[in-house]
Amino acid sequence: MGKSLYSKDQTNLANKLKEAREKAKLDQKAIAKLLGKTQSYISKVESGQRRVDVIELKEFSRIYKQKLSFFVQEK
Repeated sequence: MGKSLYSKDQTNLANKLKEAREKAKLDQKAIAKLLGKTQSYISKVESGQRRVDVIELKEFSRIYKQKLSFFVQEK
């Protein structure tokens, strides 16, 4: 499995993160503050330009009140 930033899995994760944020009615700036990151970081994650590790994904999951399985598409 390649490490391309623009793999299908990475694109799906980025889309799910954006979808969850919008469902939570939060903007990127609010999420950035909760995570101790910049708005630019959130933007890059949601556009697929930046990867997140499992620990960061757990934090997103907690903030958005979504199960981890919401973000990860099984094959």
